[in-house]
Amino acid sequence: MNQGYLCLVLHAHLPYVRHLDREDYLEEKWLYEALVESYIPLLMGWERLVAENVDYRVTLSLSPTLLTMLADPLVHERTRKYLASRLELALKEGKRTAQHPKEYRLAKMYQERFREIASYCNKYQYNLIPAFARLRDTGRLELITSTATHAFLPFIETEEAIRAQILNGIETFDQVFGYKPQGIWLPECGYSPGVDRLLRQAGIRYFFVDHHGIEHATPKPRRGIHAPLLTEYGVAAFARDPESSEQVWSSYIGYPGDYDYREYYRDIGFDLDLDYIAPYIHPSGIRVNTGLKYHRVTGNNGEPKAYYHPGRATEKAASHAGHFLWQREQQVLKLCEKLDREPIIVAPYDAELFGHWWYEGPQFLEFLMKKIAYDSDVIHMITPTEYLDKYQENDCGRLPMCSWGRNGYGEVWLNQTNDWMYRHLHQAEKRMVEMVTTTTKPTELEQRMLQQAARELMLAQSSDWAFIMDNKSMVEYAIRRFHDHLSHFTQLYENWKQGHIDEQKLSVWEKQFPIFSGNNPAYYIPRHAHTLNVAQNHVAAGIALFPADPFDTPKLRIFMLSWEFPPHSVGGLSKAVYDLSRYLALQHVEVHLLTSYVEGAEEHEVVEGVYVYRLRTHQPPWQTEFLDWVFQLNLAMIDKMEQLLEQGLEVDLIHAHDWLVAFAAEEAKERFSLPILTTIHAMEHGRNQGIHTPLQANIHRIEHRLVDHSDRVIACSQYMASELSRHFDVPFDKITVVPNGIEVPQGLKQPEELSNIRLQIALPEERIVFFVGRMVREKGVQLLLEAAPRILSEHPEAKFVLAGKGPMLEELQLIAQELGLCDKVLFLGFIEDELRNAIFQLADVAVFPSLYEPFGLVALEASSFRTPLLVADTGGLSEIVTHGLNGLKVYPGDVASLETQLIWLLDHPEQGKGMALEAYQSMQATYNWTQIAKETIDLYHLLLPEREVLST
Repeated sequence: MNQGYLCLVLHAHLPYVRHLDREDYLEEKWLYEALVESYIPLLMGWERLVAENVDYRVTLSLSPTLLTMLADPLVHERTRKYLASRLELALKEGKRTAQHPKEYRLAKMYQERFREIASYCNKYQYNLIPAFARLRDTGRLELITSTATHAFLPFIETEEAIRAQILNGIETFDQVFGYKPQGIWLPECGYSPGVDRLLRQAGIRYFFVDHHGIEHATPKPRRGIHAPLLTEYGVAAFARDPESSEQVWSSYIGYPGDYDYREYYRDIGFDLDLDYIAPYIHPSGIRVNTGLKYHRVTGNNGEPKAYYHPGRATEKAASHAGHFLWQREQQVLKLCEKLDREPIIVAPYDAELFGHWWYEGPQFLEFLMKKIAYDSDVIHMITPTEYLDKYQENDCGRLPMCSWGRNGYGEVWLNQTNDWMYRHLHQAEKRMVEMVTTTTKPTELEQRMLQQAARELMLAQSSDWAFIMDNKSMVEYAIRRFHDHLSHFTQLYENWKQGHIDEQKLSVWEKQFPIFSGNNPAYYIPRHAHTLNVAQNHVAAGIALFPADPFDTPKLRIFMLSWEFPPHSVGGLSKAVYDLSRYLALQHVEVHLLTSYVEGAEEHEVVEGVYVYRLRTHQPPWQTEFLDWVFQLNLAMIDKMEQLLEQGLEVDLIHAHDWLVAFAAEEAKERFSLPILTTIHAMEHGRNQGIHTPLQANIHRIEHRLVDHSDRVIACSQYMASELSRHFDVPFDKITVVPNGIEVPQGLKQPEELSNIRLQIALPEERIVFFVGRMVREKGVQLLLEAAPRILSEHPEAKFVLAGKGPMLEELQLIAQELGLCDKVLFLGFIEDELRNAIFQLADVAVFPSLYEPFGLVALEASSFRTPLLVADTGGLSEIVTHGLNGLKVYPGDVASLETQLIWLLDHPEQGKGMALEAYQSMQATYNWTQIAKETIDLYHLLLPEREVLST
């Protein structure tokens, strides 16, 4: 059975090195080497796997600069010439080495390789875009984008320039493939706070960071780096796994350094006589790599390099693939002990590593994919999108600035070799914003000028130039490119200031680097209200405006009213309000929560982004009638809301929870003209199976009045929606069903800890039947005690462990005593969550025989620990459990039904575990708080028709 996932991510990028004026640029050769040695071999291998029906997954980012070059007919023709030249050299080498068997064998190998690659290129007419698209259509390859020119985003000063980099990257991808990507590769995994908001605006679902970015997030993620982290704007960050990275990248233990692999740094372009090799190196005589290499890594002790042995290298690649898989399997098995879900190991690499730097790299990947598909029952391959679809509930937090560069931050792109660049770039950014925002109703020529200025700025922002200066490789070229682009930009700006555009120069520059032909200058418009007229002018001129974004609407601010909130906890309401409010805060909603004071808690504090006000009443609840105390609490809520509004707080609506805050909600609606959204968690009629006393009748009337005054009502289950409609005559179009959610528990107890706890509640041979909840009639514990004698007659090893307190506790203890169950029933009273969770882990069955259960959160809690479930077929429990699929159900109030189903579960433990696993998986998909918060926000917007709501 699969227990975890490997997410293989390859990032393919080259700077825009296509030159129109001549084809002998050394730097343009980077592209042809990458094509012939990396991209094409990878495509060929992946297509072979498809032909063999191997199920694999790869995520590939194609940078817009690379993608543009791959689609360029001029590049296609030059690639054909480059490949023909390599084949010609290999044939020439076949003759030269005829008397040297080892070299001859390798020359023949290169002849076959170049012919195979040429044949593959001919199939696609040297345009690889359809090859990538075909693989994507098989479902095995997920394609994503990067920023326009691979700019290092943390060092871009203006938000407008970052947005332009992101949106032009997405636009290029869409133009090539016909759809927008779900993910993006941030160049160098460079992230800084706020980038996630721009990604969200652009419709991006996920990105990647180095592991320390998530390890240093706030708050610290419970699941660590082997599950995605949602930023405060709801974009998922996946962390690079350091263990899998080290096995490939490390100069000490990395596979590419194995002595049997081909040596990259020994090439015949440097070894052979200049006269002989001259036609295949640079025309000026500069020696360069030809791609024909005859030696292997061999060793590091200065001894002569031995000849390369392809068969031995292939065997080593297969061996290393097996070792890599074994290491990941061991990693997954360890992670499964800590995580509540299948972990994801994200292994990102530069695509050019495979084939170009590590000649056997494509073979390694091909072997690895086969081994995972055929040999592993521990790990499968997955894409980020598939993982997010599978696990929609994730940890949330704020990421710090980070990258995967040297030492983890930005020193590669900002140091004494390249720091001089940034003052020029930052000035150009501001000038670009100035030109766009002050050019109203641009003419066609002005439109071209703005597009070219944006093009030159983006090309100057490429992180490659700073990187090259840092590693001192082709520094002169990097400086020249940077200077040329900034110079062109500056001339355009100065012409614009003078009111004159040199169309001749503009035309030359447009042809020189024909990238981002449809780039949108409006991306540089600041997204402020005062520039809306500027934006409309650009739209009128035929420039599409940037995407709409809900986070650019005014921030929602709400009053949330609940009589209980942690640490004050009477029932499930406290936990539900706590979880909903903090997930709303993560979705950009400002929640001001008013609740009752509890001893020892802060009167005013911010709890995970939620503003909490705990209000004192004139008399504590134990010194007055409960309804009188409730009225006092509501008066305190009204006073606090009025105080906050007088202090300048602007609030959009009230979200009320249950009847205990009804008066405050109704009064606030009238006094402050605020709409009310009410969540009804339970009803007095259902709790008591009817209305029997004056107090119950009074509460029932208050519930009815609150629902009538509410503009919209949330019911936590379809059952509750039906009850509201039946008892209060609420039209169904006024009610929306939004369930409560649950967070998958963290920090599960280890076996040794569980054994110690088990000894305290049951004998080693006993099997635990667990109930937790309030000891009230509606929870049905009395039915479980009545069923116990017959169950024990079939399963004397059963032990009934009952946790919770309530007014019926003493009566239930007396029933157990009268039935002679004292040694088989353990009443724990109130227990802390930590002990409750441990017992869920230990329990053989969790039983909830409720007579009334508006939602049934406790069933989700049991499912989160994969505890087999038995519930009454009533209320929300009936909707959570499908009989025989993810648990069993009994007729409400029917002792015989309870006996039969519980005995069956104890008779069939394996089937019970299977249903528990199904319950666990369905729980994660349906009841996650992130989705519930989004559904709640949608209802908020429905109550605010005057607010301009922009949909994603």
